[in-house]
Amino acid sequence: QCEAAAYEERQYPAGKWACVTMGEPMYEQSISMSFMKLMRYICKENSVGCHLGMTVPVLNEIHLTKEGTELEREVLTAYYLPGEFQQNPPVPRDPEIHITERAPLRVITRVFYGMTTEETILREISLFWELLGSTDTVLRETYIVASYENPSIPQRRNEIWFIRRA
Repeated sequence: QCEAAAYEERQYPAGKWACVTMGEPMYEQSISMSFMKLMRYICKENSVGCHLGMTVPVLNEIHLTKEGTELEREVLTAYYLPGEFQQNPPVPRDPEIHITERAPLRVITRVFYGMTTEETILREISLFWELLGSTDTVLRETYIVASYENPSIPQRRNEIWFIRRA
C-alpha cells in the first residue's frame, strides 16, 4: 500500500487566460464575484456569442502582506481558454476581463479539500512551508490557489501552488 505524495512539481506551458482582478473586503467575495464574471464570459458574453466550455483548474493568484499574516485584498482569478480559442480568443464584453498570455509556469503543488477562505489558505501555506522546509527556490509573496470543482461542493478539490523562481 502506497502513501500519497505530500506534494509534486509540475510545469505548465504558456497560454492565454481570461483574467479578472477584484479587491473586495473578503477573499471569498473577490473570488465569487470574479468567477461569476468569468462564467458570463464563458457562457456567451463574448464576441463570438457562444459557450466556450469550462477548463480546470481555475486559478486565484494571491499575495501575502509584508508581515505574511494575511492576504492582500487584490486577487487575480484566471480561466484557461480552451485549445480552439488559444490562437484567437473571443473578446470579453465585460471590460474588467482581460485576455492575458501567461508565461510557462513551474510550481510545487499540494492538494487540500474543502472551502477556500483566507483562513484555510493561510493554514495551507503554513503547512506547506513546514513540509518543504527552508528553501529560496520558490516565491514567498505570491501563491496560487487552484480550484478543480464547483465552489458549491463542500469538499471540493483544491491545490496550493508555490511558484518556482525562474
